[in-house]
Amino acid sequence: MALLSALTCAAEIVWDIRVRGWRQHMAVMEWVWPITALYAGPLATWAYRAWGRAATHRADDAGGMPEKPFWAAVAVGTTHCGAGCTLGDIAAETVVFLLGLQLAGSALLAEYAGDFLLALLLGVLFQYFAIAPMRGLGLRRGLAVATKADVLSLTAFEVGLFGWMAVMSLALFPDPHLRPASPAYWFLMQVGMCIGFATSYPMNWWLVRRGVKEAM
Repeated sequence: MALLSALTCAAEIVWDIRVRGWRQHMAVMEWVWPITALYAGPLATWAYRAWGRAATHRADDAGGMPEKPFWAAVAVGTTHCGAGCTLGDIAAETVVFLLGLQLAGSALLAEYAGDFLLALLLGVLFQYFAIAPMRGLGLRRGLAVATKADVLSLTAFEVGLFGWMAVMSLALFPDPHLRPASPAYWFLMQVGMCIGFATSYPMNWWLVRRGVKEAM
């Protein structure tokens, strides 16, 4: 039920953006919002309607909407970080499972390595397409700034998620392990990504306050 709800929320956000015309000022957010719904479900829909619609050309035409409070701007920035992590995690864990990969005899370690590398790559790209247009940066400088902005927040996200994955593997399902072929696995990964959001939020707050990341 949670997986179906999340997919429905993601589809509804895509429909709202693409068909109803709530096109985002920052094009990358048209990916971030539905990806966030894949783990946060109705909560992501609520946040999108509260804050995502405000950052659109359609809202501008209607006279604009109230500016987000700082805590909400940080939350939106954290969804941006979480989107890269989420896509990286889904891709890496699927590949590790299908190919039967292990690291030091452990599938969990292989998942950690694949998750982090793909999340870092995607997270930096997402961050680049947020920061570079806002600051008018070229490719090389934009990627350098995006890397600086995203590594700490992404790592904080993965700390929460990886901790939960360890609980899943070592405590909840030690033998046999729950695998990605099971819907229950992805439901628990939704929980883990919500935990990752919680552990990443304070880091994003600090990075925005220091001016390393842009308030969104």
